[in-house]
Amino acid sequence: MTTEHATVAEEEYLQTLFWLQEAKLPMTGANVARAMQLSAPTVHEMIGRLERDGYITRGKNKAISFTENGREHAEGVVRRHRLIERFLTDILGIPWDEVHEEAERLEHAMSPVLEERMLAAIGDAKTCPHGHPIIGGARLEGVPLADVAEGASVTILRFENEAEDLLHYLKEIGIEPGLKGRLLNTTPEHVTVGVEDGREIEVTFSVSETVSVIADPSPPPRIALPEQLVLARERYGR
Repeated sequence: MTTEHATVAEEEYLQTLFWLQEAKLPMTGANVARAMQLSAPTVHEMIGRLERDGYITRGKNKAISFTENGREHAEGVVRRHRLIERFLTDILGIPWDEVHEEAERLEHAMSPVLEERMLAAIGDAKTCPHGHPIIGGARLEGVPLADVAEGASVTILRFENEAEDLLHYLKEIGIEPGLKGRLLNTTPEHVTVGVEDGREIEVTFSVSETVSVIADPSPPPRIALPEQLVLARERYGR
């Protein structure tokens, strides 16, 4: 039987499952474990709980699917998370590399009234500060910066991994969603982008795998890896 309200722990798993689906990765316990950096037994126990509470179903091939109620819960958590991030950045002036963990703490206790007022406050903003759509289903197709050919023009679309320490690094080197430039050089260690104001930004190759861009010419789309999705240094493990 479906519970009326998901617990905080259940919401975190539903959120991760939504991110996997959004990134076109299989919704499996193994991928959840990789994305959340948890052990397989820990994830297996919670997946069973989500199934018992009516949020998901599991097929014979271990693939997970949302029930209607489960999808509504997952979309709601993700929407609130991204809305809070945008509100904290645009209205309260908190730097965008500091809002992800704060949103994690606030998203589970947000009332519908507060959500409506935050939506009104952010105006016509459609994404969180890291480039993810606030409303589900509005995600633009991007490609990893690592795949782009030298000489191609690029527009930074979003950061697939929102671990706060990684966001600090991206802000420090000067990359953010909406930035336009041209890919100057790619090596096994670094990717270098020349931006419109004349700067040259060097990104480690591993991080460039997690930065989605719109490129011209564009390489073929490629699905991310589970460990390249939203992570946090200390968020999980309880």
